[in-house]
Amino acid sequence: MAATGIRELLEAGVHFGHQTQRWDPRMRRYIHGEMQGIYLIDLLQTEALLAKAQAFCAETARRGGTVLFVGTKKQARDAVREAAEAADMPYVNHRWLGGLLTNFQTISRRIKRLHDLERYSAEGQLALLPTKERMSAEADLVKLTNNLGGVKHMTRVPDVVIVFDINTEEIAVKEANRLRIPVIALVDTNCDPTGVDFVIPGNDDAMRSCQLIANSISDVIAQSRGLFKAEEEQARAEAAARALADKENREKREAEEAARRLAVEEEAATKAAAQAVVIEAAEAEQARAEAEVAVREAVAERVAEQAEANAAAEAATAAEPEAPAAEATPQADAEPAKETETDAAPDEAAAPAEAEAPAEEAPKAEEESA
Repeated sequence: MAATGIRELLEAGVHFGHQTQRWDPRMRRYIHGEMQGIYLIDLLQTEALLAKAQAFCAETARRGGTVLFVGTKKQARDAVREAAEAADMPYVNHRWLGGLLTNFQTISRRIKRLHDLERYSAEGQLALLPTKERMSAEADLVKLTNNLGGVKHMTRVPDVVIVFDINTEEIAVKEANRLRIPVIALVDTNCDPTGVDFVIPGNDDAMRSCQLIANSISDVIAQSRGLFKAEEEQARAEAAARALADKENREKREAEEAARRLAVEEEAATKAAAQAVVIEAAEAEQARAEAEVAVREAVAERVAEQAEANAAAEAATAAEPEAPAAEATPQADAEPAKETETDAAPDEAAAPAEAEAPAEEAPKAEEESA
């Protein structure tokens, strides 16, 4: 942190106060003495209190806080703007709008209007408007730029307010006190330091004095803000690394889970295939058994049919001897007849013989009877 020494304070005229008849008794403890009717400020206290204010601002900036520079008087305007822009902080150097802190929501709408007008102007849309509307919009743009140009990037109320001449910026100090925002102020001998948290006793009417104090605070803020940005960048890098690691771990877990699910599915498929094979074998065995049963039944049926056929044949065979017997009887009758005829033929042959014999015997008988 850059320290501002007594010599620099002396060269900038920070030790010159107001005339002795224009002073505030509450600044008595910061007055070293008087010379030619002018109070001289104790620069030892100024140096110590400035270092304290610098440390507070540095800590605020290192945490990512916002420091608002306020100095609307002519002697402080340029110093406030340059210091705030160097530290990348908001500032007010033309006119303090009432409610800038206490009614920031309404001011935010005006800031949005400023952004819109700037965009319209950059895109050339304002030139397309009718003359009256264009002139009104341009006037509104100039007014908003003067009043809110330094705070157009401020998205919330600041964490610290630095004021140059608390008499001129009385409303800003009151609003900050109302919101309990710490106030750092360059306080001259004619001011009441009651509402200031960090008093920097010094000349608030000299441009060099305002510039020295503003730059001293701006430098430490810029350094701390650079550290904050570096830490923020490192934090983002670490967050990105963690996110990448988490993503890789998540992808790894997902891959492992997918592999596990695939293995489970493959195992299930294998089991299903094995079960299907078993079922198929069982079905084949059942089909074979059913086929064997069917074959046996068919064989049994054929056997039964054969048995029935045999029985029928036997029955038919048993029935056939009677029929052929009946049929054979005439034949038998015929055959015996034939036989009879055959037998009879000799008989017949014998019969004539016999007939002849009796015929022969008849004469014999007649002879005998005679």
